[in-house]
Amino acid sequence: MKLPAHGRYAHSAIPARPVYDWPGGARLALLVVNNIEHFAYRAGIGSDVTGPAPVQNQRAYAWRDYGNRVGLWNLLDLLDELELPAAHNVNSAALDACPEIAPALRARGDEFIGHGRTNSERQDGLWEEDERRLIEEARDALARHAGAAPRGWLGPYIAQSSVTLDLLREAGFTYVMDWPADDQPFWMRTRAGPILSVPYSVELNDSPALVMRHHTGREFADMIVDQFEEMLAQSARRPLVMSVVLHPFILGQPHRLRPLRQALRHVLARRERLWVTRPGALADYVATLPPGLVPGSEEG
Repeated sequence: MKLPAHGRYAHSAIPARPVYDWPGGARLALLVVNNIEHFAYRAGIGSDVTGPAPVQNQRAYAWRDYGNRVGLWNLLDLLDELELPAAHNVNSAALDACPEIAPALRARGDEFIGHGRTNSERQDGLWEEDERRLIEEARDALARHAGAAPRGWLGPYIAQSSVTLDLLREAGFTYVMDWPADDQPFWMRTRAGPILSVPYSVELNDSPALVMRHHTGREFADMIVDQFEEMLAQSARRPLVMSVVLHPFILGQPHRLRPLRQALRHVLARRERLWVTRPGALADYVATLPPGLVPGSEEG
């Protein structure tokens, strides 16, 4: 039996790979990645606090809009308090609709990552030329607000078509976070050359955890601590990447901030054993490693 396959990367079991270090001799890299999203009113698609079958009414819209009006600023204050760098997956429409956001991110030195135009649409069902237009429009809008074009991409709803990787590489993107297949980065094939997959968790991610599975903020904080302790122990054997994924309309709620703060403080108490970084810096470092260390690099 021959199953449909993607052809983007070869199988690689993590124990069989070469060992390398992150900068400073660390073996565990920590990424805090926040999602800044903008939605259509009573149209398109979008998350709903009540469960997995969203209704596009004023309540769901306003709950999500809380993220850009209040929740984001709560999270940025927390990141400042903890001296944590972050990256942000940004809908380009959010920067036009909310003019305070881009200057605040730039002032922190944070990274802008392409996240489509709006989370009211997906890209995986578009014709190729329409998807190319979506990617280029989002890229150019982020470049205008951030001062430089984004190099990383996460599609709305972590969705890709069969040609998304090709279109992203052709548009100048050098890494993606849509393939949660590993705890290490790996190189993927496109028709325009290699593109790096940077680990991005769909498990340690407040949207599926709290909206879809109805975990509490306290349970999510416990997940962060458990993930960290286990990965820190595993990192004695190999380099790993731990990503913590946030959405301001979810984790930016005040009652969830306190357990999040406690969990992140627990992690950062071991800061000397971590490389606390952003996805773009991690991708840059991986690009300097000799061929053969990172899966797929031997094909470059």
